[in-house]
Amino acid sequence: MLRSQGSLRDCPLSIAELRLHADPARVVLRPFHLGWQARNSPSGRAERLVEDIAALSEAEVAREYARVQADFQPRHWQTDTMFAERFAEVEDALELAGRGFSEERKRLIGAYFCHEYAYSAAALMNPSIVPHPDQSGLRDGACRFVMSLRAVGEGHISTIGFREGIMQADGRFELWPQSAFATSVELEDASLSDGDERVTVYRHPDSTLSNTVIFPITEQQRNGLEDLRMVRFDHGGGDYEWLGTYTAYSGSTIRSEMLRTCDFKTFTLSAIEGEAARNKGMALFPEKVGGDFLMIGRQDGKNLYLLRSDRLDRWDGEGTLLMEPAYPWEFIQIGNCGSPIRTDEGWLLLTHGVGPMRKYALGCALLDLDDPSRVIARSREPILTAVDADRAGYVPNVVYTCGMMKVGEGLLIPYGISDSSIGFATTTVAELIAYLD
Repeated sequence: MLRSQGSLRDCPLSIAELRLHADPARVVLRPFHLGWQARNSPSGRAERLVEDIAALSEAEVAREYARVQADFQPRHWQTDTMFAERFAEVEDALELAGRGFSEERKRLIGAYFCHEYAYSAAALMNPSIVPHPDQSGLRDGACRFVMSLRAVGEGHISTIGFREGIMQADGRFELWPQSAFATSVELEDASLSDGDERVTVYRHPDSTLSNTVIFPITEQQRNGLEDLRMVRFDHGGGDYEWLGTYTAYSGSTIRSEMLRTCDFKTFTLSAIEGEAARNKGMALFPEKVGGDFLMIGRQDGKNLYLLRSDRLDRWDGEGTLLMEPAYPWEFIQIGNCGSPIRTDEGWLLLTHGVGPMRKYALGCALLDLDDPSRVIARSREPILTAVDADRAGYVPNVVYTCGMMKVGEGLLIPYGISDSSIGFATTTVAELIAYLD
C-alpha cells in the first residue's frame, strides 16, 4: 500500500494492482572466465580445461554435450550458436586454431566457457518510460511505450532491461508479455577502438526489446549501469532520438554516461564530459529551451540545479540553484525523478525527497516553460510514499522513479518499491498540478 504521508488532502495518484518483481528464473547466457588473470600463467587454467576436453573420445563428447543440451536448451535461445560463438572467442584468445576439433567438441568447449546469470534475481527497481518509436496501428489516442528497468543480479551488478506496453487515453495500460528467455545485447567490436569512452551494442534481430538486457561493458561500468533516465528528445521537425542518462559504477568510482538510440535496436553508450558529470541523477529536458540543452542535476548532494549546455555530451559548471529542501520529508536531500514533461501550465518535474530514517518519498514541481529556473509551484506533501508491507525490501522505506509519460492529459508513473519490485500509478496533469502549492 502506498499513500501520501501526513497530508490532509487525498493523494492525486491512483495505484494499479500490477507489480513486477525480481525473478531468479530470468537468466541469460554469459561468458564465464576461468583464471585469465592467474599468477604466473594468465591463461593456464583455461588451457588446461581445453586440454581435458580435447582428451575425451568423440563418444564421450557426444554424451556430455547431450547432457548440456538436455539441461539448457529449454531454458535458452539458440544455445548451439551461442556455444559456437563462445568457442570462437576462446579459440582466438588461447590460439587454438588448427587443432582439428569437431564441431560438437567446439560447442562443448564453448559451453564450459559460458554460464547462466540471473540478472534480476536480487532486485528490480527505478524504471523510466518513454513513447515507443513505433506508434503505427494505434487508435483513439493510445500510445505504445518502452519502459526501462534497473535489474540487479549476482554480485550486485546492475543491468538495463526493457518492457514494452500500451497506454490508452483513459489511463488504462498493459505490458507486452516476455518470453521464457532473455538475451544480452551484442557488442560491435569496432566500437572498442574508442577505449573506455564509447561503445556500441545492438539487439539481436530475432530478439524482442522486452527480452533484451544491456550488461556493463567497459571498465568504468564494471559494477553496474544504474538508474537510466530515458527521454524522447525532439531535435525539431519530428526528428526524435531516445536518450538516457545513467550512472556507470566501477566498484569504486561513478561517472555519468548517456545511452543514445533511434530505434532501440542499436545503442551507443558514451561518457558525459565536463564538471557536472561527476554527479549522479542527471535528467535531460526533452527539447532545447532558449537554444540550449537543459538538464536537472544535484551538484552538491542535497539541492537541485538547472544545467545548460550547447552540447549533449559535455556539461560544465555548477549550474543555477533550482530547489532546496523546504519540507521535513525532504530535509536530507532532494533530487529529480526523471526528465520534466511539457504541459500547457509549465514543465512538470517529479522529485524525490529523503527524510527521517532515510525514508524516500516522491514529490512534484512545476517550472516555467520559457524560464525553467523559475519554480511556479511544488508539493508541500509527498505525492507517494511507502507504508505497511511496501516498506520492506532490498532497500527499505524507498519509493523512487526515473520518469513518467504523458498520454493526452493522463500520466503513467512506474516506480520502484523498496528496491524490490515495481509498481504503477496513474493520474492526470490537472490532478497533479492541483496538488501543488
